[in-house]
Order: sequence, then structure tokens, then C-alpha cells
Amino acid sequence: MIRYFKIVFLVTGFCSLSFTAAYDDTCSIRNNAFKADEEVKMKVFYSTLGVYVGAGEAVFTSTLERYNGKPVYHLLGTGSTYSFFDGFFKVRDRYESYIDTFNMLPYKFVRQVDEGGYKKYNNVTFNHAANKAISTNGVYDVSDCIQDVVSMVYYVRNINFDKYKVDDKILFDMFLDDEVFHMYIRYMGKEKIKTRYGKFNAIKIRPLLIKGTIFEGGEKMTAWLSDDPNHLLLRAESPIAVGSIKIDMMSYKNLRHPLSSLISTR
Repeated sequence: MIRYFKIVFLVTGFCSLSFTAAYDDTCSIRNNAFKADEEVKMKVFYSTLGVYVGAGEAVFTSTLERYNGKPVYHLLGTGSTYSFFDGFFKVRDRYESYIDTFNMLPYKFVRQVDEGGYKKYNNVTFNHAANKAISTNGVYDVSDCIQDVVSMVYYVRNINFDKYKVDDKILFDMFLDDEVFHMYIRYMGKEKIKTRYGKFNAIKIRPLLIKGTIFEGGEKMTAWLSDDPNHLLLRAESPIAVGSIKIDMMSYKNLRHPLSSLISTR
């Protein structure tokens, strides 16, 4: 069924097109895209017959805190279905990441989900020096510069896409469900896009999806980021097992930079 909130976080199959693959130096990327106290609200639309209806919303916030004496960004994402949709498939999700303010690597990741009666809790701490992840379920080996689901979203916002050509793949590793996934984002160039919020100059990407209950895996999702220093997620859309989903940015507060990519409001 529709675990739609996970889709928001995975917004970030190989095909026969030629490409260049390169890491964007995950260990040393610096944050120039967001600041503490940012808030972004996304609305999730679901369609089975070509007509999209609002199914729920997700909210992302960032705050400046301390973790084990170190300054961190506390990144929080919450998602829920609207009350009329709860009877079909109720979602109440909470994802948290505590990341280093300097190199953006995660120290701690917490996942607490309730999706159609499926409940899961996982608390993960990362020891980057030892390449270990200590989760609720055990200790696991991880690769260098590992990201979690939430930190990955903010990492992607700090990629300098001007360094890449169309069809290039940007590689990174992500830890989810006690497993390391070798992920990538394919850069698709720039274009104008009209969303429920307005018309934007945008950066187009296709993230590799993890095969699961509603995804076949591969590059079925398309996402657009604002073509300005914020690299704000504007829209993501993808077919799913039954129907399709679309996620639009609907409001924001305390962006680090002016939203100069906005051409006109709706």
C-alpha cells in the first residue's frame, strides 16, 4: 500500500544511456543551502484515474542544537495523511537526523513510523571513525561518509549541479533499515516547471529508488529543485504500484537565500 512519506525522503535501475559517475565528495561538502529554523511544508497528492487529490502533508524543519557537546543541525521530517484519507491508509511518520554543522555527516538517526498499521522504530548512531552504525537491532558495518534518509535530502540540496553534465550520476551511500544502499542521483539539466505554488526555474534530477512494496526500483521518480542557492525541493512525482503520486512544496519559512528561482505565483 501507499507508504507515501518514505517517497518524500527517497527523492533524492541503470539504463542504456551513457553517463559519467562521480562522488560529490560527501565527506567534505559544506552547507550553503539552508539555515537553522527553516521550515518547508509539502503536500502529497495521490491519483488512480488521472485526477490528483490531496492525501496528506509532510513538514521539514531544521534547528541548531548540541549533540554530545557538538553543534548539530537537528533535521526533523514529519508526515501524516489527512483525516478523510486515514480510513484508507493512515500514516503518522517521524524521521530525525542530527548532523554535523561542518561536514553534514549524521551522528544520529531516528525513524518512528506508523503506516497503515505497520509500525517500526529504529534509533541509529554513527561512528564514522570506525565505520559502524549502532542501531536498535545491532551493530553494522558502513562505508565512508554514510548518509541517512534525512541527512541525504539536505546533502542533495548542497550539491553544486553546475559541475555536472546532463545524464551524469552523482553517487553516495545511504543507511536504511540496517542496510547500506549504494545510491545515485542522475542530473537531468534545467527547465521551467509549474507547481501548485507557482512557476519556477528548476534543476531536474532522477534519484535511484530502492525496490520495495510500492516501487519497482530504478529511475521512475523525477524531482525538481529550485535553481537558486536554496536548492529547495519544489516537486517530486512517480508512478507507484497502484496509481501515482505527486509532492509539491506549498510553503516555506526562514530560507537562507531569497527564492530567486520563483518566476510567478499561481
